[in-house]
Amino acid sequence: MSSYSIVYDRWRTDPEGFWMDAAQDVDWITPPTIALDTTNTPFYRWFADATCNTCWNAVDRHVEAGNGDQAAIIHDSPITGTQHTLSYRDVQEQTARLGGALQNLGVEKGDRVLIYMPMIAEAAIAMLACARIGAVHSVVFGGFASNELAVRIDDCTPKAVITASCGLEPNRTIPYMPLLNGAIEMASHKPAACIVKQREQLTADLTQGRDHDWDAVVPGAQKAPCVEVGGADPLYILYTSGTTGKPKGVIRANGGHLVALNWTMKHIYNIEPGDVFWAASDVGWVVGHSYIVYAPLIAGCTTIMFEGKPVGTPDAGTFWRVISDHDVKALFTAPTAIRAIRQVDPEGDFIGKYDLSCFHTLFLAGERADPATVEWAAEKLNVPVIDHWWQTETGWTIAGNPSGIELLDVPIGSAGVAMPGYDIRILDEGGNEVENGTLGAIAVKLPLPPASLPTLWGADDRFLSSYLATFPGYYETGDAGMKDENGFLKIMARTDDVINVAAHRLSTGEMEEALARHPDVAECAVIGVTDALKGQAPVGLICLKGGTNRPHGEITAECVLRIRETIGPVAAFKKVGVVARLPKTRSGKILRATMVSIADDTPWNMPATIDDPAVLDEITITLKELGYASKA
Repeated sequence: MSSYSIVYDRWRTDPEGFWMDAAQDVDWITPPTIALDTTNTPFYRWFADATCNTCWNAVDRHVEAGNGDQAAIIHDSPITGTQHTLSYRDVQEQTARLGGALQNLGVEKGDRVLIYMPMIAEAAIAMLACARIGAVHSVVFGGFASNELAVRIDDCTPKAVITASCGLEPNRTIPYMPLLNGAIEMASHKPAACIVKQREQLTADLTQGRDHDWDAVVPGAQKAPCVEVGGADPLYILYTSGTTGKPKGVIRANGGHLVALNWTMKHIYNIEPGDVFWAASDVGWVVGHSYIVYAPLIAGCTTIMFEGKPVGTPDAGTFWRVISDHDVKALFTAPTAIRAIRQVDPEGDFIGKYDLSCFHTLFLAGERADPATVEWAAEKLNVPVIDHWWQTETGWTIAGNPSGIELLDVPIGSAGVAMPGYDIRILDEGGNEVENGTLGAIAVKLPLPPASLPTLWGADDRFLSSYLATFPGYYETGDAGMKDENGFLKIMARTDDVINVAAHRLSTGEMEEALARHPDVAECAVIGVTDALKGQAPVGLICLKGGTNRPHGEITAECVLRIRETIGPVAAFKKVGVVARLPKTRSGKILRATMVSIADDTPWNMPATIDDPAVLDEITITLKELGYASKA
């Protein structure tokens, strides 16, 4: 029996005992006596009778163990040309001071704090400071526009906001305060206070009485101790796109999050205390939460915060320079980043310019890792390239290749095998398991493991309807796939209309809502088409209101701008076509999947329920004009 099989079978035989053993490797204030609370199923709670503090586990315990001088966070910004290292002792000092400053502004245990920050070390400090004082943080990606912020402010009702004066892109500076001010003006809920980190590239005008300069209120604040919280108390809320357009507030509880993430560093990523781990993501996404900030620090590692791009800051060798400069053992990034590097440097010439002898493994996630990208990276880097699959909702790997247990011979194109905690099934529409090699809906038998969402913020009913209603007794992942004859899982597609743009999950429904608000648009649809670089790209199709005589080019340009203003540049929304009508079923459902197949030149059958087949001919012409459907 393989080492992986032994570990996985140990979990299957005694799941609660498995996680109680893993719980011995983190610090508790009150240790758990039971692993799983099943008194209110399907709202399962892990380590509910324990108390702990996540900041203590990520920071203070390492200082107490004599490792205060070890590097905790390395901030590397090729945009500003600076590098800065914070030791564990530095992080302890800064989180304690910021925690004290928040308490001085009235933030207490259980209060929410919204964090809207660029990729600077203070973003991690802000998250840890909230954890330190028992506040619940909600990080919003710095590229989102005012209305996106406003929706989240109204949903989680933060007492305070932590932000910076600006974010930096390779060729532009993004002022944050106008976006934040616009959001607060739109929102019904008004945060009482904002702490603003002024950056030298752009200083912000502060609103008297509400806004406080970080450098004025944090350094002199009394140090806050770590506050005792319940194992099932929320650590953070992270919003993820929903098909209705309204984001879903995924909750992460303290105790299970600590145990599961600590376990993953050794067993999935093969990372030991003192190693340098780099997740090239953003703190606004789940990868940034789990594997930039929390998991590496909980495990006593050094983490990299990178403010740059895989290409253009300054070149396609930036990733390899960071690995070489900081002795990175493993890199976790999205396939999009590797595709971008390959596109600019197809021969991998930049790789040879750096000493990568420290580098052991490349991990890919966030979207499907196409075989060409995996093969290129494996050949040029000469290290294992591991694809793995998980979601915002789970917080860590559902299926992967557990390199710290056993490096399995996973076929290219597969996301690997189920990790302990996940009983993965492939189901048909009736909830019956299908045979290996058959496409179906990917579901996970309940209960979900520690660190997975226990529910959605303020929305228990939506949690049930979104994830548990389709297949009773299972968590519906929303992904479709199959298992091969050896049990390796292959992810094929989303089963809803959430699309993956450069590893960012975005709702087409949300984009449609924005387009529909254009005064000349009567009806619209947004589909995700295959994109060689970003994985998927959104394409809009709009029907104009009768009597609209303006040039189509003006209207489509306004539509592109509207998405940029409401969703943000992260949507990469650039193409809109004007059509007379959209293809629909007789019941009125828009045939999005059929339009995607036409655009992608993949086989499709005429839907039996289509209202008027001739509409698809018109759609095909428009998609060709936009650069798609070349073979149609």
